[in-house]
Amino acid sequence: MAKQTDTPVIVNRKAKYEYTLVDEFEAGIMLKGTEVKAMRSGNANLADAYCIFDNGNLIIKSMFIAEYDHGNINNHETRADRRLLLRKPELKKIKRKLDEKGLTLVPYKIYFSERGFVKLNIWLAQGKKSFDKRNSIKEKDVKRELDREMKRYT
Repeated sequence: MAKQTDTPVIVNRKAKYEYTLVDEFEAGIMLKGTEVKAMRSGNANLADAYCIFDNGNLIIKSMFIAEYDHGNINNHETRADRRLLLRKPELKKIKRKLDEKGLTLVPYKIYFSERGFVKLNIWLAQGKKSFDKRNSIKEKDVKRELDREMKRYT
């Protein structure tokens, strides 16, 4: 199957500002057909989403997937809880790190794999303090200024 480049990538841009990202995991998501179709058109948002454990399963809550335009009465709920698909050793590792280190689990990016499956990058993350956020803003401004200067001289 050819690699699909026209499929959208949905990124939680706020996550890098709010958290220090520590460890990355790739998970599948259990979705209905209309949810996949809506995501292919780019109608999803991770801004308010978060992950929790529920009876040994990892669940993503409050992830917004807009209703499919051409759907019927069997269309999906926009903010339903969706189960994440990970192997048991990965789930145990995540659970152990969440319990012992005071980290949180942040959904960062949704994309389509080469095989056409919806994948979610989740990160174990630690919350930033306000002075860390100021440093992030300062670094971003310095990088932007450097890029402007480089562009002006080329």
